[in-house]
Amino acid sequence: MNFLSSLNISGSGLTAQKLRMDVISQNIANAGVTRTENGTPYRRKMVVLSSINNGSGSFRNILDQTAAVKAGGVQVRSIVEDRSALIPVYDPNHPDADEEGNVMLPNVNTAQEMIDMMSASRAYEANVTTFNATKAMILKALEIGR
Repeated sequence: MNFLSSLNISGSGLTAQKLRMDVISQNIANAGVTRTENGTPYRRKMVVLSSINNGSGSFRNILDQTAAVKAGGVQVRSIVEDRSALIPVYDPNHPDADEEGNVMLPNVNTAQEMIDMMSASRAYEANVTTFNATKAMILKALEIGR
């Protein structure tokens, strides 16, 4: 039944955006961590998403194959560390300060993280709306037979 594939696609989007919000929350929580368990400052993490592509070709080919389409959607490809430069701050009294008095702070920009969180939240809401609309269409289709 093809309507289930729409629900699976929305579900994959919900799962991916929830993980993205979790990673963003972790970044914000660790924005001031100068020493992790391996002794280095925390590095910002990013979620890499990719599409689940079950067909290729032109739009017409995809339309012709709709009866055989399996659920597509989105998947988490990986979680990667942002390799941008750490932020040096002069604080000679800090326990992690180097011999010049600089402390390396994480490369987390909380304003950027909040923007990313809003984006992930909106994408999550869009997937919920799509899921609910599909569910409503299914229910209406079931009422036709009455």
